Amino acid sequence: MQEYDEALREQTEKTEIVFQGPIFRVEVAEVRLPNGKTARRDVVRHPGAVCVLPVTKEGEVYLVRQWRAGYRGVTLEIPAGKLDPGETDTREAAARELREETGAVAGRMTSLGDYYGSPAILEERIAMYLAEDLTFGETDFDEDEFLAPVRMPLDDLVREVLAGQIPDGKTQVAALRAYCMRHGLPDGTAL
Repeated sequence: MQEYDEALREQTEKTEIVFQGPIFRVEVAEVRLPNGKTARRDVVRHPGAVCVLPVTKEGEVYLVRQWRAGYRGVTLEIPAGKLDPGETDTREAAARELREETGAVAGRMTSLGDYYGSPAILEERIAMYLAEDLTFGETDFDEDEFLAPVRMPLDDLVREVLAGQIPDGKTQVAALRAYCMRHGLPDGTAL
């Protein structure tokens, strides 16, 4: 596969930053295509993020409802947040977001892999985790964060995902992966 992938590689000729904000920057790149022609690529550079699906031993998940400007509405999603400047330990960042948004501390954190929401234009990599063996304390929302907690069975969340009622991609993927893992289907072979 690698030899085929190499034949698809684009080479960046030049890049220009057209927007620099506090969270991300937008670059316009000129690339050389495999056939030798050039093309323009608009890319949003982002430091990365984490998300975490907290599941109790009874099979309930903790979610949050919040306003999302890009969606222009309220979403139901798993706790998540961006990496702080210089932060590289995604497991630690996921544990922080879990505590801040739900008050939970996990006895066990399992990686659910990475999620790329729109790899054609967005560099953001979201490291996903399953949090289990939960104990609860106080939440600690960010100053500009307004959340409403929601608790429901994982099975109900999966039903909502499959019915198209959960628009948030990272929540969809994490819920389905966690559901498969908890039902002994880590590689999907029994599906």
